[in-house]
Amino acid sequence: MKISTRKKKSAEKKAQLLILSFLLFVSTGSLTSCRQNIVPAGASPEANGQSTLPAALPSAEHLRAFEVVQDIEKDSFVPTPAEAVSHNPCPDLSVPTYVNKVDGIWFIVDCYHNQVIYNDNLTDPLTDWLVLTDEIDKGHTLASDGYVYLVDDTEENRILVFEKREGVFYHTQTLDGIGNRPHYILYDAPTDTFYVWSSMNGEMYLCRHDPGNPRMYLTKIYTIDALKETYVRSFTINGDDIYFVSGIPGDPAILKANLYTFQIEESYPVPDTLAGMVQLTVAEGAYYITISTDISGNQDYATIIRTEDLSRLTDGDYEDIYENFIGGGTPYYISHIDNSYYLTEHRIPGHAVWKFDITGNGVSHVEAIY
Repeated sequence: MKISTRKKKSAEKKAQLLILSFLLFVSTGSLTSCRQNIVPAGASPEANGQSTLPAALPSAEHLRAFEVVQDIEKDSFVPTPAEAVSHNPCPDLSVPTYVNKVDGIWFIVDCYHNQVIYNDNLTDPLTDWLVLTDEIDKGHTLASDGYVYLVDDTEENRILVFEKREGVFYHTQTLDGIGNRPHYILYDAPTDTFYVWSSMNGEMYLCRHDPGNPRMYLTKIYTIDALKETYVRSFTINGDDIYFVSGIPGDPAILKANLYTFQIEESYPVPDTLAGMVQLTVAEGAYYITISTDISGNQDYATIIRTEDLSRLTDGDYEDIYENFIGGGTPYYISHIDNSYYLTEHRIPGHAVWKFDITGNGVSHVEAIY
């Protein structure tokens, strides 16, 4: 059945307005920076049913190279003294979104302070942490393979690449034009690939670098047609599968695709109360899902649930476990570090980062870090 051009444009405009209205509604963090004159420092198909690792592509097959901002290996490069690196000027976190740890260094993406900070422990006051970058506008995640560090600059639709030299991080490359609000980056060691998700138009950007060479390049762009007009905050790689959590607007559902083809293999409908999902974590035979809003964008429905069967979510076959974390805020991303899990959260003063364990029985040893 053909749809008139006028009706199609009207539907597209309504979808865009709903997304923009939703984004404006959920922006609850402080927009005021506490910074004052701070100077920043310095595909591979499956073969015979077995997944194969994608080989490094020759330069002629690279889709696009990153813009080189500075080359820290050049003789003309002037390193920044470690003592000149800026300290975090903010005594608290404003809508933190992600915690990561690489080579003994902790990172927190402080989204509404427009910065990423780092430190060698989680006990020091936040003002003792150092600033990796404050060049971002509402960044959400940091991913690393231990060689390069990628940070999403969400509102500027770009990725910043950093390298570390003698304890100091340098912004060395930039990839512009990454879809619409890149929102989540994950490095997957088995495929030796950085996966970068464009949250508003269903596009996944695959980025790599050759062994021993930090220069990043784009290898592939996949589009999930079902998510082109849906705000989806993250994805999860589990073996040869990749999951996309439910977003809004659209028909609420978790999608499971093949990691090597990005073809949708399963769709798990979810109730409207769980539609605005943030992230899905697979642990100890169960799925843990953080929820930001219901289908209308209402953060009063923010919670964390646990289920052993995604196909039974619409039947209400899940456990609400948010009471383990006090409840009342908006839980965001979960990261798995050193056999423990770390949750970021906003709307609750003094409970921005949580540490906890997951066993076969569920969540335990819950502790507020910041």
